[in-house]
Amino acid sequence: MAKADVAARALLGEFQIRTPPVDPFALAERLGVVVVPQRLDGDVSGMLLRKDGSCVIGVNQDHAPLRRRFTVAHELGHLRLHEGRPLILDTDVRVNYRNTVSSMATDREEIDANRFAAALLAPEPMVRQAAQHVAFETVQDLVKALAGQFQLSETAMTYRLMNLGIISGPAL
Repeated sequence: MAKADVAARALLGEFQIRTPPVDPFALAERLGVVVVPQRLDGDVSGMLLRKDGSCVIGVNQDHAPLRRRFTVAHELGHLRLHEGRPLILDTDVRVNYRNTVSSMATDREEIDANRFAAALLAPEPMVRQAAQHVAFETVQDLVKALAGQFQLSETAMTYRLMNLGIISGPAL
């Protein structure tokens, strides 16, 4: 099991979360992380700012609610998995951004944070159990039902189901 999966599972266990949907905003609050909706450039989904033991997640208020949920979970992944990257400012602040480059998952930390977010919002045991109890005729029906239950976009749920080996190809 990947480090990101283990970290997501540990966070869910820490707060005894056993049923979907997982609320990343509530988790952030319970961790003492302030989530602040912000107007950000269109290609920036969010950022994690850490300074002096405090953490703030900025999330693009113009993005769709499901995307904002994934972004907060992604930033929580950075918080739990990475020390952060330096940003050149006049202070010693460290910032992680989630933008179009990070969502393409070409950087190891971004891949980890995306994997953490998927494992946090759609934990494997919960997804497998839910999939067994959904009546569906097509793969798209399954994706749609589970996306609603886990409050993920259909695209995100499709990738999650593919990565878990529950479906073999895109339902998009």
